[in-house]
Amino acid sequence: MIKNYLKIAWRNLIKNKAHTFINMAGLSVGLACSLLIMLWVQNELSVDAFHKNGDRLYSIYERQYFDNKIQGQYNTPGLLAEELKKQIPEIEYATGNSYGGESTFQAGDKILKMTGTDVGDDYLKMFSFSLLQGTAQTALNSPVSMAISRKMAQSFFGSPQAAIGKTIRFENKKDFKVTAVFEDMPKNSSQKYDYLMNWYHFVDANGQVKDWGNNWPATVIMLRADANPASVEKKLTHFLDNLNKDQKKGTFTIEIGIQRFGDLYLHNNFVNGKIEGGRIEYVHLFTIVAIFILLIACINFMNLTTARSVKRAREIGVRKVVGAVRSVLIKQFIGESLLITSLAVVVSLVLLVLLLPVFNQITRKEIELPFNQVGFWVKLAGITLITGLISGSYPALFLSSFNPVKVLKGTMKLDTGTTLFRKGLVIFQFALSVILITATIIISRQMAYVQSTNLGYDRENLIYLPINGELIPKYSTFKDEVVGMPGIESVTRVSNTPTIIENSTGGVQWIGKNPNVNIQFTQISVGYDFVKTMKLKVLAGRDFSKAFVTDSVGYMVNEAALKRIGYKAPIGQPLTQWGKKGKIIGLIKDFHFNSMHEQIMPLIIRLGEQEGYGSLLIRTEPGKTKQALASLETLCKQINPAFPFTYTFSDQEYLKLYQNEQIVTKLSNAFAFLAIFISCLGLLGLAMFTAEQRIKEIGIRKVLGASLGSLFSLLSSEFLVLVIIALMIALPVSWYAMNRWLQGFAYRTSLQWWMFALSGMIIILIATVTVSFQAVKAALIKPIKSLRSE
Repeated sequence: MIKNYLKIAWRNLIKNKAHTFINMAGLSVGLACSLLIMLWVQNELSVDAFHKNGDRLYSIYERQYFDNKIQGQYNTPGLLAEELKKQIPEIEYATGNSYGGESTFQAGDKILKMTGTDVGDDYLKMFSFSLLQGTAQTALNSPVSMAISRKMAQSFFGSPQAAIGKTIRFENKKDFKVTAVFEDMPKNSSQKYDYLMNWYHFVDANGQVKDWGNNWPATVIMLRADANPASVEKKLTHFLDNLNKDQKKGTFTIEIGIQRFGDLYLHNNFVNGKIEGGRIEYVHLFTIVAIFILLIACINFMNLTTARSVKRAREIGVRKVVGAVRSVLIKQFIGESLLITSLAVVVSLVLLVLLLPVFNQITRKEIELPFNQVGFWVKLAGITLITGLISGSYPALFLSSFNPVKVLKGTMKLDTGTTLFRKGLVIFQFALSVILITATIIISRQMAYVQSTNLGYDRENLIYLPINGELIPKYSTFKDEVVGMPGIESVTRVSNTPTIIENSTGGVQWIGKNPNVNIQFTQISVGYDFVKTMKLKVLAGRDFSKAFVTDSVGYMVNEAALKRIGYKAPIGQPLTQWGKKGKIIGLIKDFHFNSMHEQIMPLIIRLGEQEGYGSLLIRTEPGKTKQALASLETLCKQINPAFPFTYTFSDQEYLKLYQNEQIVTKLSNAFAFLAIFISCLGLLGLAMFTAEQRIKEIGIRKVLGASLGSLFSLLSSEFLVLVIIALMIALPVSWYAMNRWLQGFAYRTSLQWWMFALSGMIIILIATVTVSFQAVKAALIKPIKSLRSE
């Protein structure tokens, strides 16, 4: 019997090639899209999930109460890990993490840049990073100890075994001994380091981290197996009350909270001091998109199968007359659906292989095809079964319900309920397509706004160079040489690159300040010609200048800072930062020094011409950047030969702030296209069937003088009405969803009527073109062919 059903199903597929192709194409594309998103979601959820003690690892975060605000952050005092371990018995291990960065190392004649961080000696005991050489107990137990990755060991010494005990020079300043080699960190780790240095090195090199009022590194703890996280968090809430002097004044309060380390990657956004959202929002968003696209494909199948039911009415009537019961017919039709779905799955796997490299490039992932994993095939079988049942259930129930008497008399017609249900499915799938199109338009508009808006400084032709090695003591010489080079406009230095300035302080005093209010200011140090190099707008006063000796205790402030300070005429007014008394010498127009997700914060700029850290800012003349870079590389090799010449462009660093949004933009474009493609396949199939059903009516109308235009209107108007209804439903939903998304940007484009009108025009045009192809084709058939009898 099963063999017979398969034969019948196969014959139906072969007989109705166009119908089969449309169903197969829609399901295949929908399944391939859903599988890609499933792999991405699995990858996102797997990040940091591999740590053996993951259920005991917790990140520390702070809730800061000041100036009638509540702010959350992961930056903590540098001594916190050690103190927590001493005072909270439930904490087994604790470590700080300096966040690290790229540093220069030398061993023999090899000089390379590697990425790493400073961590406590508990780090490798807490996290499940495999050690190839050395032990977790001794790897980082001295200030000159260093653990390196397999990659770094092979790069410098040839192998992990050869690296143990060797000396490697850091930033041409200090020698470290390789005491352990760890396996390269997994792709699904949020932490990806080539080296780990002992925490004492970080504390010694950055004295300010000993101040309990300074927040810089992250802190991670591991609880004992029998510890209760809730009770530990209660003990931690007011842990800093007696350690942070600012808290004692009552104007600034910090509470400590804990978050599972495995949750940090996806849940890292703060709203009023509470963790709300993060990358998890994109995981939820694209999971919904995957379900929607698969639903659209299933709707196509249901619609086309139901629409063509009249073609199979006689077959069903005869089978019922000869004794076929309804349950058997239902099994047959669901079996046919599962057969088509299975074939579509095979095609979707081929598409998956072809599309995955492009998908990885867009998402900046390294997702691999899990064909060797049993779990993947189990899930795929489940998706196949669910898709087959969803797409085949209604047609099976509908077809098996036919009355054999009506069928064999030739009076069988689709009832009103069936017709309305089929139209409802068309409306639903086009509504989803409209939502995706509208989202694509608005997301693209916001990204264009982000890239084109005036930041308050000119990010074009601006280059960042790290200050390291001999550039620290020879900065003045280097600057004098660079200024005279062709293609260079100006040079300065800055403690933080202007793309991301996050260092904040409450240690600012001025005349008239309310002693009961603690206001946080963002602060940076800069060199001479900062305003000129950045092309900032000075509203009052001036930039720092060598002509004024008193500028060493001078300050520049932005508009947001002046608003909080309250001076009416700020130039020459007293200002004190960290006990260093000075005067305001300049007021600059607000400029963006963080992403547009955040408001421009109050900023205080101090002079730090000779500070030995940060970055050089070099502005080149338009069109001469290549020439300037060549000259800079030659000079750097002369003055700073122990360090490779590296640089970044300001505009590229700025765009890195919106990596998630760029990925969402590209994926939205792709998914909107796929949704439209699948929906239009279904529309084309329905148009083909409608034209086929009305072929004799068209012939009669042509004989009676109907024009091509009237016939086109006859065949297409029904479908266009459905699309317009879909628009009426989808556009309000789109407005609500995208308005909420835009709230995540402090600076954003506005929702305008033309965005929704454009979305509507696009979907109507696509639907019209899809239907008109078949409508015109049917209208052009000669009446003699359409009217001839079977």
